[in-house]
Amino acid sequence: MSIAQLIQNYSPQPHQFDEMLHSNAIREPYTKLVQTINENSIESLELKDKLAGELFMNQGITFTVYSDNAGIERIFPFDILPRIITAAEWANVEKGIEQRLKALNKFLKDIYSEQQIVKDKIIPAELIATCPHYLREAAGIKVPHDIYVHISGIDLIRGDDGTFYILEDNLRTPSGVSYMLENREVTKRLFPELLAQANVRMVGNYPLLLHNNLNALSPRAISNPTVVLLTPGIYNSAYYEHTFLARQMGIQLVEGRDLLIDNHKVYMKTTGGLQQVDVIYRRIDDEYMDPLLFRPDSILGVPGIMSAYRKGTVALANAVGNGVADDKAVYAYVPAMIKYYFNEEPILPNVPTYQMSNRDERNYVFKNMNKMVVKRTNQSGGYGMLMGNKASDEEIQKFKDEIIKHPREFIAQPIIQLSTVPCFINGKLQPRHVDLRPYALCGPDGVQIVPGGLTRVALREGSLVVNSSQGGGSKDTWVVD
Repeated sequence: MSIAQLIQNYSPQPHQFDEMLHSNAIREPYTKLVQTINENSIESLELKDKLAGELFMNQGITFTVYSDNAGIERIFPFDILPRIITAAEWANVEKGIEQRLKALNKFLKDIYSEQQIVKDKIIPAELIATCPHYLREAAGIKVPHDIYVHISGIDLIRGDDGTFYILEDNLRTPSGVSYMLENREVTKRLFPELLAQANVRMVGNYPLLLHNNLNALSPRAISNPTVVLLTPGIYNSAYYEHTFLARQMGIQLVEGRDLLIDNHKVYMKTTGGLQQVDVIYRRIDDEYMDPLLFRPDSILGVPGIMSAYRKGTVALANAVGNGVADDKAVYAYVPAMIKYYFNEEPILPNVPTYQMSNRDERNYVFKNMNKMVVKRTNQSGGYGMLMGNKASDEEIQKFKDEIIKHPREFIAQPIIQLSTVPCFINGKLQPRHVDLRPYALCGPDGVQIVPGGLTRVALREGSLVVNSSQGGGSKDTWVVD
């Protein structure tokens, strides 16, 4: 098969939005990529594909699947063809994410202080009271610059009309940014000329931006504050990323046992003695942070760290208690938050969401289960989810029974056919569904969003589940001027 036939045989589903092909014509952003593919042979593309796998293998770019009995370490699957987004499309995404994060920061400050949004009946009090990630221990804590969400990875999907929708707000310990950076480095090796010709915006300055933002959180007014990255350790699914980011920022990677509290201050054990820590970029979930307040069996955190945090002698990024804004049931109220705090309409819409604790909405969902995706409100990674169009009658009934027992723990959304992009799989160009996780940093100077983000790919044909733990992969994301 020739390259021309390869492109000619590319056939996305007609009822779905394909980001390369529209009305049987190549969309303008993809013309240079198609031209480059035309200048290669299938053999050279296969060599590039093989080289990419070897580069990921040599770099040890892995993730962990806890439920996989065959072995926990896996190389992250990578597709060699970039996903391309225009500057105009990206400008709208940036504005929408900035607006959303400002509202979510306002909400977190409000919900851990006056709770005015609850008193004004914008959000039901019961919804907050029943949220397992609302931490009363975080109430009244003054955080630097009133910023709770320092690092976010907000998931976007693109519907069948090309519109971007917000799918999830990841505001606790979002992962994947190292894959975004490594994807770009690999692409530089595969298509160096194309990157320059296409005017692709850079993403490589993310570690510098992150480090500057973390420095700005320091409670001590010193020129070189001590910043550390707190990891659960080598068995965590994102440990590769923890080591990568610590190395890129030039900061210490520490575990809970490397830190101690003395006189409400955090110190790091070093060969030269104790060194005071000013800022902790934590990759440990709230419930493991302090065994004196949360889980007493946790050996991952630091006993007494919440006391130091409340005293203001150490800054934590992200803030403790952010999970209340990450709850999938609270997600449905973010447009109302934007209207309440800023009197603005959301720039990026939510996916329509049905609350299972609402009887009418629950009945509607039960009648239309084959058109719905049902999610547990506090699970991630593609777990605890039912795709109604792929589920058996037995699976649907099991979910209905669970929902009736615990309605607060579930939401439902209509199944949206995610946009597709071309992927080079088994020597062919094949359409695969994708989402997008842009990474945003909130600091004293505002919101900074890296132009691109992590495009996750559902590598299984017809699948809408992009999570790496469920067989997904990734590809480089280009924002082009």
